[in-house]
Amino acid sequence: MDRDDFDRTTEPHRHELLVHCYRMLGSIHDAEDLVQETLLRAWRASDTYDEQRASMRTWLYRIATNACLTALKGRARRALPSGLVTAAEDTQVPIELSTEVSWLQPFPTDPASATVAQGSLRLALIAAMQYLPARQRAVLVLRDVLDWPVADIAEALETTSASVNSALQRARAKLAEIDLTEDDVDEPDDREIKSVIEDYIRAFEAADVGGLTRLLTDQVVLEMPPAPLWFVGRDAYGEFMERVYAMRGPDWRLLPTVANDQPAIGAYVRGDDGRFHAHSLQVFTVTKAGITHNVVFFGQELFAYFDLPLHLE
Repeated sequence: MDRDDFDRTTEPHRHELLVHCYRMLGSIHDAEDLVQETLLRAWRASDTYDEQRASMRTWLYRIATNACLTALKGRARRALPSGLVTAAEDTQVPIELSTEVSWLQPFPTDPASATVAQGSLRLALIAAMQYLPARQRAVLVLRDVLDWPVADIAEALETTSASVNSALQRARAKLAEIDLTEDDVDEPDDREIKSVIEDYIRAFEAADVGGLTRLLTDQVVLEMPPAPLWFVGRDAYGEFMERVYAMRGPDWRLLPTVANDQPAIGAYVRGDDGRFHAHSLQVFTVTKAGITHNVVFFGQELFAYFDLPLHLE
């Protein structure tokens, strides 16, 4: 096929390849690079593609998985602060951003997307998968998320079915050791979640710390990569928010979005020029008892991935 035919044939698979690479890498920036690498490898090998042996989708997934395995060689796992340090007890501790850590990144999602298995992109799960060796991670995603037969996984990874089953068993056992209880809770329906986030936005924009904390559970977790810092508990959350308003002022605007199939907001703070400037992207875990987790990602570069502006008038 010529290049135009190749591009038309592969374009429908681009987004799900991006999701796949993100699951493997924990970084949307790296995932985009790997999708480009995948399509480049596929184009160079297009004359060897045999549609009688595998669909275009399966063939591209094989290439993407192996490209990710190559990229992961020698790389440190991507992490959240709660996976690196103990919770801070002093809410006045200095906030120092670390560029020495490979931080987990959020992923913009459409909950209605048919290409994303339910719950397979939640932050807690993606963070937990980072503890797995790369090949175990690949086997787990291909088998438990994409539902590939073991024999097909073995062919894709150029190994045996016995090796795939062994890697899958070890991967599942490792995930069982990691606390994923926040993903096991009975979630509210979409209407209830929307109501909680709307209340959070109203309280945040009003600098109403009491209103914010009433939406939280007793053991809520607040963490904020790339600062290696996190807090546990409603009181600590409230104290930290008081500090935020004291440092940055009470004038904020929040825009709702979705990240990792979870409710999220883009937060903007008023600057000296009178405009609101992109500050952080916050991703929530909401249960029937309230908000149990908020991961606050600093970094304006993330806003573009979520189609959020950098400034509000």
